[in-house]
Amino acid sequence: QVPLVESGGGLVQAGGSLRLSCAASGRTFSSYGMGWFRQTPGKERELVAMITRAGDNTVHPASVHGRFTVSRDNVKNTAYLQMRNLKFEDTTVYYCDDPLIGRGRGTQVTVSS
Repeated sequence: QVPLVESGGGLVQAGGSLRLSCAASGRTFSSYGMGWFRQTPGKERELVAMITRAGDNTVHPASVHGRFTVSRDNVKNTAYLQMRNLKFEDTTVYYCDDPLIGRGRGTQVTVSS
């Protein structure tokens, strides 16, 4: 069983927004923080956001800073990635990853120019 399930991807025009969700399937997020990554086939995965277990600290690399915002709801066992002002180069598969329970299969985000 896949431990995390992402949703919310899709096709959007450049400048548009999407909100991705990451649900822990039948389990609870670990006591560690978790991250959102993206990866294009043939390339290394790229971190786009990290958030602590309590949700009180977040990290966004320069490539997405000011456009992507990570959050979480531990009662719902769900994490989110709000993406705004999307660019063509944001097109790829996004997935969430918990260091102890694993990662999901990902959700495709496609930004048309």
